Amino acid sequence: MPAAHVDSAAESGVDILELDNQLCFALHSTARQIVKAYRPILAQLELTHPQYLVLLVLWTWASKREPRPTVKALGLRLELDSGTLTPLLKRLETRGLITRTRSTADERELFVHLTPAGQHLKRRARQVPISLLRQSPVPIEDLIKLRDELTRLRRALATEATP
Repeated sequence: MPAAHVDSAAESGVDILELDNQLCFALHSTARQIVKAYRPILAQLELTHPQYLVLLVLWTWASKREPRPTVKALGLRLELDSGTLTPLLKRLETRGLITRTRSTADERELFVHLTPAGQHLKRRARQVPISLLRQSPVPIEDLIKLRDELTRLRRALATEATP
């Protein structure tokens, strides 16, 4: 936000420290409500929301025939560190949805692949976005605009944070 806008907001009597005036709170509380809406639908698939996100990436990569899907690439795509990602992958592996294998060329490299059961789950998962859109009190056009604006904001913030 340009300095002039910030100054005029402060001068207009807007309490910039009011919780409801914080972008971070609006995003945080909305994200929690969205994840809450996902929970019962994902429960039918026996998935948590983070596990669902992992599978979304793996399904996309599999459809594009990604030749070497690594844990590192998955973490970068999801913006998750290995400390968060590793337990998710272990649970998915225990369920028989993925396999993790070390590279023979570089044992630091760990590949992630969907099992047939993981691929099969994709068909059932198609219900997730459809169910959520049907339940939404907000028109799909507005949701698409919001998603695009949030993507633009995330990219702008990421670009600014990059040295």
